[in-house]
Amino acid sequence: MQIIHFIQKLIHPLTADEKIVVTQDIRESASSSFDFFLLVVLSCSIATLGLITDSPAVIIGAMLVAPLMSPIIGVGMSSITGDSLLARNSVTALLRGAGLAVLLSTIMTMGNARLPFVVLQELPSEVLSRIHPSPIDLAIALAGGLAAAYALTRPNISAALPGVAIATALMPPLCTVGIGIALGRWEAAGGALLLFVTNAITIAFASALVFFLRGFSPDTHIVNRRLPRTLVISALITLTLLVPLTYYSVQFFQQATENRQINEVVSAEVAQLNAELVEMKVTHSGDKLDMIITVRTSQALRYEQVTALQKAIVDGLQRPVSLRVNQVFTEQLNPLVPPTSTSTPTVTPTNTLGPSPTTTPTPLPPTATATFTPTATATPGLGQIISTELPPLQLYQTPDGPVIGQIRPGQVLTLLYGRQESNGLVWIEVMDSEGRTGWIPEIYLRVVTATPSS
Repeated sequence: MQIIHFIQKLIHPLTADEKIVVTQDIRESASSSFDFFLLVVLSCSIATLGLITDSPAVIIGAMLVAPLMSPIIGVGMSSITGDSLLARNSVTALLRGAGLAVLLSTIMTMGNARLPFVVLQELPSEVLSRIHPSPIDLAIALAGGLAAAYALTRPNISAALPGVAIATALMPPLCTVGIGIALGRWEAAGGALLLFVTNAITIAFASALVFFLRGFSPDTHIVNRRLPRTLVISALITLTLLVPLTYYSVQFFQQATENRQINEVVSAEVAQLNAELVEMKVTHSGDKLDMIITVRTSQALRYEQVTALQKAIVDGLQRPVSLRVNQVFTEQLNPLVPPTSTSTPTVTPTNTLGPSPTTTPTPLPPTATATFTPTATATPGLGQIISTELPPLQLYQTPDGPVIGQIRPGQVLTLLYGRQESNGLVWIEVMDSEGRTGWIPEIYLRVVTATPSS
Protein backbone atom coordinates (compact mmCIF):
# COMPACT_ATOMS: atom_id res chain seq x y z
CA MET A 1 0.00 0.00 0.00
CA GLN A 2 3.02 2.30 0.12
CA ILE A 3 2.76 2.75 -3.67
CA ILE A 4 -0.88 3.88 -3.38
CA HIS A 5 0.01 6.30 -0.59
CA PHE A 6 2.89 7.70 -2.66
CA ILE A 7 0.69 8.18 -5.77
CA GLN A 8 -2.03 9.87 -3.69
CA LYS A 9 0.50 12.32 -2.29
CA LEU A 10 1.85 12.95 -5.79
CA ILE A 11 -1.57 13.60 -7.31
CA HIS A 12 -2.80 15.75 -4.41
CA PRO A 13 -6.27 14.57 -3.27
CA LEU A 14 -9.10 17.04 -3.72
CA THR A 15 -10.55 19.04 -0.88
CA ALA A 16 -14.05 18.36 0.39
CA ASP A 17 -15.49 21.34 -1.50
CA GLU A 18 -13.79 20.31 -4.74
CA LYS A 19 -15.18 16.77 -4.38
CA ILE A 20 -18.69 18.14 -3.99
CA VAL A 21 -18.35 20.26 -7.14
CA VAL A 22 -17.01 17.33 -9.22
CA THR A 23 -19.69 14.97 -7.91
CA GLN A 24 -22.44 17.47 -8.71
CA ASP A 25 -21.16 17.96 -12.27
CA ILE A 26 -21.03 14.23 -12.94
CA ARG A 27 -24.43 13.67 -11.35
CA GLU A 28 -26.03 16.22 -13.70
CA SER A 29 -24.31 15.02 -16.89
CA ALA A 30 -24.97 11.31 -16.18
CA SER A 31 -28.75 11.65 -15.76
CA SER A 32 -31.38 10.54 -18.31
CA SER A 33 -32.39 14.05 -19.30
CA PHE A 34 -33.81 15.41 -22.55
CA ASP A 35 -30.44 16.95 -23.41
CA PHE A 36 -28.74 13.56 -22.98
CA PHE A 37 -31.12 11.75 -25.36
CA LEU A 38 -30.99 14.61 -27.87
CA LEU A 39 -27.20 14.32 -28.00
CA VAL A 40 -27.51 10.54 -28.37
CA VAL A 41 -29.82 10.95 -31.39
CA LEU A 42 -27.61 13.57 -33.03
CA SER A 43 -24.36 11.73 -32.36
CA CYS A 44 -25.82 8.42 -33.57
CA SER A 45 -27.16 10.02 -36.76
CA ILE A 46 -23.79 11.58 -37.57
CA ALA A 47 -21.87 8.38 -36.79
CA THR A 48 -24.22 6.14 -38.80
CA LEU A 49 -24.07 8.37 -41.87
CA GLY A 50 -20.30 8.58 -41.54
CA LEU A 51 -19.99 4.80 -41.35
CA ILE A 52 -22.30 4.24 -44.33
CA THR A 53 -20.49 6.80 -46.48
CA ASP A 54 -17.10 5.60 -45.17
CA SER A 55 -16.12 9.13 -44.08
CA PRO A 56 -13.61 9.34 -41.20
CA ALA A 57 -14.14 13.10 -40.83
CA VAL A 58 -17.87 12.69 -40.22
CA ILE A 59 -17.25 9.89 -37.69
CA ILE A 60 -14.82 12.11 -35.79
CA GLY A 61 -17.57 14.72 -35.57
CA ALA A 62 -19.84 12.14 -33.94
CA MET A 63 -17.09 11.20 -31.47
CA LEU A 64 -16.78 14.80 -30.31
CA VAL A 65 -20.37 14.82 -29.07
CA ALA A 66 -19.67 11.77 -26.85
CA PRO A 67 -22.90 11.70 -24.76
CA LEU A 68 -22.23 8.21 -23.37
CA MET A 69 -18.95 9.13 -21.71
CA SER A 70 -20.68 10.88 -18.77
CA PRO A 71 -22.80 7.93 -17.53
CA ILE A 72 -19.81 5.58 -17.83
CA ILE A 73 -17.71 7.91 -15.68
CA GLY A 74 -20.68 8.16 -13.34
CA VAL A 75 -20.60 4.38 -12.92
CA GLY A 76 -16.91 4.60 -12.04
CA MET A 77 -17.48 7.31 -9.44
CA SER A 78 -20.45 5.56 -7.83
CA SER A 79 -18.38 2.38 -7.46
CA ILE A 80 -15.89 4.35 -5.32
CA THR A 81 -18.23 6.63 -3.38
CA GLY A 82 -20.97 4.03 -2.86
CA ASP A 83 -23.61 6.45 -4.18
CA SER A 84 -26.47 4.10 -5.12
CA LEU A 85 -28.58 6.88 -6.66
CA LEU A 86 -25.73 7.94 -8.97
CA ALA A 87 -25.08 4.31 -9.88
CA ARG A 88 -28.74 3.69 -10.74
CA ASN A 89 -29.06 6.87 -12.81
CA SER A 90 -25.78 6.26 -14.66
CA VAL A 91 -26.54 2.64 -15.53
CA THR A 92 -30.08 3.55 -16.63
CA ALA A 93 -28.83 6.38 -18.85
CA LEU A 94 -26.11 4.19 -20.35
CA LEU A 95 -28.45 1.30 -21.21
CA ARG A 96 -31.17 3.56 -22.61
CA GLY A 97 -28.70 5.59 -24.64
CA ALA A 98 -26.99 2.51 -26.04
CA GLY A 99 -30.30 0.87 -26.93
CA LEU A 100 -31.56 4.04 -28.62
CA ALA A 101 -28.35 4.32 -30.65
CA VAL A 102 -28.53 0.71 -31.87
CA LEU A 103 -32.22 1.06 -32.78
CA LEU A 104 -31.73 4.34 -34.62
CA SER A 105 -28.71 3.12 -36.60
CA THR A 106 -30.61 -0.05 -37.57
CA ILE A 107 -33.57 1.98 -38.87
CA MET A 108 -31.32 4.38 -40.79
CA THR A 109 -29.41 1.52 -42.44
CA MET A 110 -32.64 -0.24 -43.44
CA GLY A 111 -33.94 3.02 -44.89
CA ASN A 112 -30.77 3.48 -46.90
CA ALA A 113 -31.01 -0.10 -48.21
CA ARG A 114 -34.53 0.54 -49.52
CA LEU A 115 -34.01 3.94 -51.16
CA PRO A 116 -30.89 3.57 -51.63
CA PHE A 117 -28.73 6.66 -51.20
CA VAL A 118 -25.53 4.64 -50.83
CA VAL A 119 -25.23 1.11 -52.27
CA LEU A 120 -23.48 -1.17 -49.78
CA GLN A 121 -22.04 -4.00 -51.87
CA GLU A 122 -19.53 -4.69 -49.08
CA LEU A 123 -19.05 -3.35 -45.56
CA PRO A 124 -17.17 0.00 -45.64
CA SER A 125 -13.64 0.05 -44.27
CA GLU A 126 -14.71 2.25 -41.32
CA VAL A 127 -17.18 -0.45 -40.32
CA LEU A 128 -14.65 -3.25 -40.77
CA SER A 129 -12.16 -1.45 -38.53
CA ARG A 130 -14.62 -1.70 -35.62
CA ILE A 131 -15.59 -5.37 -35.77
CA HIS A 132 -12.21 -6.88 -34.81
CA PRO A 133 -11.35 -5.59 -31.30
CA SER A 134 -7.98 -6.46 -29.82
CA PRO A 135 -6.07 -5.96 -26.56
CA ILE A 136 -4.78 -2.72 -28.08
CA ASP A 137 -8.32 -1.32 -27.93
CA LEU A 138 -8.43 -2.17 -24.21
CA ALA A 139 -5.17 -0.29 -23.64
CA ILE A 140 -6.52 2.72 -25.55
CA ALA A 141 -9.72 2.72 -23.49
CA LEU A 142 -7.71 2.45 -20.26
CA ALA A 143 -5.55 5.45 -21.13
CA GLY A 144 -8.57 7.40 -22.37
CA GLY A 145 -10.56 6.66 -19.22
CA LEU A 146 -7.69 7.80 -17.00
CA ALA A 147 -7.32 11.02 -18.99
CA ALA A 148 -11.06 11.76 -19.00
CA ALA A 149 -11.54 11.23 -15.26
CA TYR A 150 -8.43 13.23 -14.37
CA ALA A 151 -9.50 16.10 -16.66
CA LEU A 152 -12.89 16.22 -14.93
CA THR A 153 -11.17 16.68 -11.56
CA ARG A 154 -8.87 19.40 -12.96
CA PRO A 155 -10.93 22.14 -14.66
CA ASN A 156 -7.79 23.81 -16.00
CA ILE A 157 -7.10 20.83 -18.32
CA SER A 158 -10.70 20.11 -19.33
CA ALA A 159 -9.76 21.08 -22.91
CA ALA A 160 -8.32 17.57 -23.26
CA LEU A 161 -11.79 15.99 -23.10
CA PRO A 162 -12.54 16.28 -26.87
CA GLY A 163 -9.33 14.42 -27.66
CA VAL A 164 -10.24 11.74 -25.14
CA ALA A 165 -13.69 11.39 -26.74
CA ILE A 166 -12.07 10.79 -30.14
CA ALA A 167 -9.59 8.26 -28.80
CA THR A 168 -12.15 6.23 -26.83
CA ALA A 169 -14.91 5.95 -29.43
CA LEU A 170 -18.23 4.83 -27.93
CA MET A 171 -20.91 5.82 -30.43
CA PRO A 172 -19.36 4.41 -33.68
CA PRO A 173 -19.18 0.81 -32.31
CA LEU A 174 -22.85 1.01 -31.26
CA CYS A 175 -23.82 2.29 -34.70
CA THR A 176 -21.80 -0.53 -36.25
CA VAL A 177 -23.91 -2.96 -34.21
CA GLY A 178 -27.05 -1.45 -35.76
CA ILE A 179 -25.58 -1.60 -39.26
CA GLY A 180 -24.63 -5.24 -38.76
CA ILE A 181 -28.15 -6.09 -37.56
CA ALA A 182 -29.78 -4.27 -40.49
CA LEU A 183 -27.57 -6.06 -43.04
CA GLY A 184 -27.80 -9.45 -41.33
CA ARG A 185 -24.06 -9.46 -40.64
CA TRP A 186 -24.19 -10.90 -37.14
CA GLU A 187 -20.45 -11.42 -36.91
CA ALA A 188 -19.95 -7.70 -37.52
CA ALA A 189 -22.57 -6.80 -34.92
CA GLY A 190 -20.99 -9.16 -32.36
CA GLY A 191 -17.48 -7.82 -32.87
CA ALA A 192 -18.63 -4.19 -32.59
CA LEU A 193 -20.64 -4.98 -29.44
CA LEU A 194 -17.55 -6.53 -27.84
CA LEU A 195 -15.59 -3.36 -28.68
CA PHE A 196 -18.24 -1.15 -27.03
CA VAL A 197 -18.40 -3.34 -23.91
CA THR A 198 -14.59 -3.31 -23.71
CA ASN A 199 -14.47 0.48 -23.94
CA ALA A 200 -17.29 0.99 -21.43
CA ILE A 201 -15.95 -1.37 -18.75
CA THR A 202 -12.36 -0.21 -19.12
CA ILE A 203 -13.30 3.49 -18.97
CA ALA A 204 -15.43 2.86 -15.86
CA PHE A 205 -12.53 1.05 -14.16
CA ALA A 206 -10.02 3.75 -15.15
CA SER A 207 -12.26 6.54 -13.88
CA ALA A 208 -12.85 4.69 -10.60
CA LEU A 209 -9.09 4.35 -10.15
CA VAL A 210 -8.57 8.07 -10.73
CA PHE A 211 -11.34 9.06 -8.32
CA PHE A 212 -9.87 6.76 -5.69
CA LEU A 213 -6.43 8.30 -6.11
CA ARG A 214 -7.95 11.78 -5.94
CA GLY A 215 -9.35 11.01 -2.52
CA PHE A 216 -12.98 9.98 -3.17
CA SER A 217 -14.51 7.50 -0.74
CA PRO A 218 -17.94 6.77 0.77
CA ASP A 219 -17.15 9.47 3.32
CA THR A 220 -15.98 12.55 1.40
CA HIS A 221 -14.12 13.85 4.45
CA ILE A 222 -11.87 10.79 4.76
CA VAL A 223 -9.05 9.88 2.41
CA ASN A 224 -9.13 6.10 1.89
CA ARG A 225 -5.75 4.47 1.57
CA ARG A 226 -6.95 0.93 1.00
CA LEU A 227 -8.13 -0.45 -2.32
CA PRO A 228 -11.95 -0.63 -2.31
CA ARG A 229 -13.52 -3.97 -3.09
CA THR A 230 -15.45 -2.53 -6.03
CA LEU A 231 -12.21 -1.30 -7.59
CA VAL A 232 -10.67 -4.76 -7.31
CA ILE A 233 -13.75 -6.33 -8.92
CA SER A 234 -13.62 -3.79 -11.75
CA ALA A 235 -9.97 -4.59 -12.34
CA LEU A 236 -10.71 -8.33 -12.52
CA ILE A 237 -13.56 -7.78 -15.00
CA THR A 238 -11.30 -5.62 -17.14
CA LEU A 239 -8.58 -8.27 -17.15
CA THR A 240 -11.18 -10.92 -18.03
CA LEU A 241 -11.94 -9.00 -21.21
CA LEU A 242 -8.45 -9.86 -22.43
CA VAL A 243 -9.60 -13.43 -23.09
CA PRO A 244 -12.17 -12.73 -25.86
CA LEU A 245 -10.08 -9.85 -27.20
CA THR A 246 -7.03 -12.06 -27.57
CA TYR A 247 -9.16 -14.79 -29.21
CA TYR A 248 -10.58 -12.29 -31.70
CA SER A 249 -7.11 -10.95 -32.44
CA VAL A 250 -5.66 -14.40 -33.13
CA GLN A 251 -8.65 -15.37 -35.27
CA PHE A 252 -8.46 -12.13 -37.26
CA PHE A 253 -4.72 -12.56 -37.79
CA GLN A 254 -5.21 -16.09 -39.09
CA GLN A 255 -8.01 -14.98 -41.39
CA ALA A 256 -5.95 -12.08 -42.74
CA THR A 257 -3.00 -14.40 -43.38
CA GLU A 258 -5.23 -16.88 -45.20
CA ASN A 259 -6.84 -14.18 -47.33
CA ARG A 260 -3.44 -12.81 -48.30
CA GLN A 261 -2.29 -16.29 -49.34
CA ILE A 262 -5.45 -16.85 -51.39
CA ASN A 263 -5.05 -13.50 -53.14
CA GLU A 264 -1.40 -14.14 -53.95
CA VAL A 265 -2.06 -17.62 -55.38
CA VAL A 266 -5.08 -16.57 -57.47
CA SER A 267 -3.37 -13.42 -58.80
CA ALA A 268 -0.30 -15.38 -59.85
CA GLU A 269 -2.31 -18.09 -61.62
CA VAL A 270 -4.59 -15.60 -63.39
CA ALA A 271 -1.51 -13.72 -64.63
CA GLN A 272 -0.35 -16.95 -66.30
CA LEU A 273 -3.44 -16.68 -68.54
CA ASN A 274 -2.50 -13.15 -69.68
CA ALA A 275 -5.49 -11.83 -67.75
CA GLU A 276 -5.95 -9.40 -64.87
CA LEU A 277 -7.74 -10.20 -61.60
CA VAL A 278 -10.46 -7.57 -61.05
CA GLU A 279 -12.51 -8.93 -58.14
CA MET A 280 -12.61 -12.03 -55.97
CA LYS A 281 -15.33 -13.27 -53.62
CA VAL A 282 -14.48 -16.18 -51.33
CA THR A 283 -16.95 -18.09 -49.14
CA HIS A 284 -15.75 -20.66 -46.64
CA SER A 285 -17.76 -23.90 -46.54
CA GLY A 286 -15.94 -25.94 -43.93
CA ASP A 287 -12.57 -26.79 -45.45
CA LYS A 288 -13.82 -25.99 -48.96
CA LEU A 289 -13.60 -22.59 -50.64
CA ASP A 290 -16.37 -21.33 -52.95
CA MET A 291 -14.62 -18.79 -55.15
CA ILE A 292 -16.06 -16.37 -57.71
CA ILE A 293 -13.45 -14.33 -59.57
CA THR A 294 -13.80 -11.64 -62.22
CA VAL A 295 -10.96 -11.29 -64.71
CA ARG A 296 -10.25 -8.73 -67.41
CA THR A 297 -8.96 -10.28 -70.61
CA SER A 298 -8.61 -9.43 -74.29
CA GLN A 299 -9.30 -13.01 -75.38
CA ALA A 300 -12.05 -15.34 -74.23
CA LEU A 301 -10.88 -18.05 -71.86
CA ARG A 302 -11.58 -21.60 -72.93
CA TYR A 303 -13.07 -24.29 -70.72
CA GLU A 304 -9.75 -26.11 -70.60
CA GLN A 305 -8.00 -22.98 -69.33
CA VAL A 306 -10.53 -22.50 -66.52
CA THR A 307 -10.17 -26.15 -65.54
CA ALA A 308 -6.40 -25.80 -65.45
CA LEU A 309 -6.75 -22.60 -63.41
CA GLN A 310 -8.89 -24.36 -60.81
CA LYS A 311 -6.38 -27.21 -60.54
CA ALA A 312 -3.48 -24.76 -60.14
CA ILE A 313 -5.33 -22.88 -57.35
CA VAL A 314 -6.10 -26.16 -55.57
CA ASP A 315 -2.45 -27.16 -55.77
CA GLY A 316 -1.33 -23.76 -54.48
CA LEU A 317 -3.74 -23.64 -51.53
CA GLN A 318 -3.74 -27.36 -50.74
CA ARG A 319 -7.51 -27.40 -50.16
CA PRO A 320 -10.67 -28.01 -52.22
CA VAL A 321 -11.82 -25.05 -54.30
CA SER A 322 -15.06 -24.51 -56.23
CA LEU A 323 -14.34 -21.92 -58.93
CA ARG A 324 -16.51 -19.74 -61.16
CA VAL A 325 -14.97 -17.20 -63.54
CA ASN A 326 -16.60 -14.03 -64.88
CA GLN A 327 -14.85 -12.56 -67.92
CA VAL A 328 -14.68 -8.88 -68.86
CA PHE A 329 -13.39 -8.41 -72.40
CA THR A 330 -11.22 -5.36 -73.07
CA GLU A 331 -9.32 -3.88 -75.99
CA GLN A 332 -6.26 -1.73 -75.37
CA LEU A 333 -5.81 1.31 -77.58
CA ASN A 334 -2.64 3.41 -77.59
CA PRO A 335 -2.97 6.97 -78.97
CA LEU A 336 0.70 6.86 -79.98
CA VAL A 337 0.19 3.78 -82.16
CA PRO A 338 -2.41 4.35 -84.91
CA PRO A 339 -4.44 1.35 -86.03
CA THR A 340 -3.20 -0.51 -89.11
CA SER A 341 -5.66 -0.78 -91.97
CA THR A 342 -6.17 -4.28 -93.26
CA SER A 343 -7.28 -4.78 -96.88
CA THR A 344 -9.96 -7.38 -97.39
CA PRO A 345 -10.20 -8.95 -100.88
CA THR A 346 -13.75 -8.82 -102.24
CA VAL A 347 -14.87 -10.97 -105.15
CA THR A 348 -17.17 -8.81 -107.29
CA PRO A 349 -18.75 -10.07 -110.50
CA THR A 350 -18.43 -7.34 -113.19
CA ASN A 351 -20.02 -7.49 -116.61
CA THR A 352 -17.45 -6.25 -119.20
CA LEU A 353 -18.53 -5.34 -122.69
CA GLY A 354 -16.32 -6.43 -125.55
CA PRO A 355 -14.61 -4.05 -127.90
CA SER A 356 -16.73 -2.14 -130.34
CA PRO A 357 -16.52 -3.26 -133.99
CA THR A 358 -14.18 -0.99 -135.86
CA THR A 359 -12.47 -1.11 -139.20
CA THR A 360 -9.19 -1.84 -137.54
CA PRO A 361 -9.49 -3.75 -134.29
CA THR A 362 -7.26 -2.11 -131.75
CA PRO A 363 -6.64 -3.78 -128.42
CA LEU A 364 -7.97 -1.71 -125.58
CA PRO A 365 -5.67 -1.03 -122.66
CA PRO A 366 -6.87 -2.29 -119.31
CA THR A 367 -8.79 0.36 -117.37
CA ALA A 368 -9.47 0.50 -113.62
CA THR A 369 -13.16 0.32 -112.85
CA ALA A 370 -14.36 1.68 -109.52
CA THR A 371 -16.94 -0.72 -108.13
CA PHE A 372 -19.12 0.03 -105.08
CA THR A 373 -19.60 -3.09 -103.01
CA PRO A 374 -22.02 -2.89 -100.07
CA THR A 375 -20.66 -4.63 -96.95
CA ALA A 376 -22.84 -5.72 -94.07
CA THR A 377 -21.62 -4.16 -90.80
CA ALA A 378 -22.91 -5.15 -87.39
CA THR A 379 -24.55 -2.08 -85.81
CA PRO A 380 -25.38 -1.85 -82.11
CA GLY A 381 -29.10 -1.90 -81.40
CA LEU A 382 -31.14 0.39 -79.22
CA GLY A 383 -33.01 -0.38 -76.03
CA GLN A 384 -35.43 1.66 -73.96
CA ILE A 385 -35.61 1.52 -70.16
CA ILE A 386 -38.98 0.33 -68.90
CA SER A 387 -40.37 1.23 -65.48
CA THR A 388 -39.48 -1.32 -62.83
CA GLU A 389 -39.00 -1.34 -59.07
CA LEU A 390 -36.42 -4.06 -58.49
CA PRO A 391 -33.52 -3.99 -58.90
CA PRO A 392 -32.97 -0.20 -58.69
CA LEU A 393 -32.46 1.70 -61.93
CA GLN A 394 -28.70 2.08 -61.96
CA LEU A 395 -25.79 1.64 -64.37
CA TYR A 396 -23.14 -0.78 -63.09
CA GLN A 397 -19.46 -0.93 -64.02
CA THR A 398 -19.61 -4.74 -64.08
CA PRO A 399 -22.47 -7.20 -63.46
CA ASP A 400 -23.31 -6.82 -59.74
CA GLY A 401 -20.35 -4.43 -59.53
CA PRO A 402 -19.95 -0.78 -58.47
CA VAL A 403 -22.60 1.75 -59.49
CA ILE A 404 -21.33 4.34 -61.99
CA GLY A 405 -24.54 6.23 -62.79
CA GLN A 406 -28.30 6.47 -62.67
CA ILE A 407 -30.78 5.72 -65.43
CA ARG A 408 -34.43 6.62 -65.74
CA PRO A 409 -37.57 5.05 -67.23
CA GLY A 410 -37.96 5.87 -70.93
CA GLN A 411 -34.25 6.50 -71.47
CA VAL A 412 -32.86 5.09 -74.74
CA LEU A 413 -29.52 3.25 -74.51
CA THR A 414 -27.20 1.75 -77.12
CA LEU A 415 -26.96 -2.02 -76.79
CA LEU A 416 -23.40 -3.30 -77.09
CA TYR A 417 -22.23 -6.87 -77.50
CA GLY A 418 -21.56 -7.96 -73.91
CA ARG A 419 -23.96 -10.42 -72.31
CA GLN A 420 -23.38 -12.26 -68.99
CA GLU A 421 -25.39 -14.05 -66.32
CA SER A 422 -24.83 -13.23 -62.62
CA ASN A 423 -26.91 -14.03 -59.52
CA GLY A 424 -29.86 -15.25 -61.57
CA LEU A 425 -30.00 -12.13 -63.80
CA VAL A 426 -28.95 -11.71 -67.42
CA TRP A 427 -26.80 -8.56 -67.77
CA ILE A 428 -26.45 -6.54 -70.99
CA GLU A 429 -23.59 -4.18 -71.86
CA VAL A 430 -24.94 -0.75 -72.85
CA MET A 431 -23.81 2.82 -73.51
CA ASP A 432 -25.84 5.87 -72.46
CA SER A 433 -26.16 9.28 -74.14
CA GLU A 434 -23.18 10.60 -72.17
CA GLY A 435 -20.88 7.93 -73.58
CA ARG A 436 -20.63 5.91 -70.36
CA THR A 437 -20.32 2.16 -70.91
CA GLY A 438 -21.71 -0.17 -68.26
CA TRP A 439 -24.01 -3.09 -67.49
CA ILE A 440 -27.70 -3.33 -66.58
CA PRO A 441 -30.09 -6.28 -66.07
CA GLU A 442 -31.92 -7.33 -69.21
CA ILE A 443 -35.27 -6.99 -67.43
CA TYR A 444 -34.80 -3.21 -67.61
CA LEU A 445 -34.89 -3.15 -71.41
CA ARG A 446 -37.38 -3.13 -74.21
CA VAL A 447 -35.72 -3.44 -77.62
CA VAL A 448 -36.36 -0.48 -79.90
CA THR A 449 -36.70 -1.28 -83.62
CA ALA A 450 -35.05 1.36 -85.77
CA THR A 451 -37.24 2.71 -88.62
CA PRO A 452 -35.37 2.87 -91.95
CA SER A 453 -35.16 6.32 -93.51
CA SER A 454 -34.09 7.44 -96.97
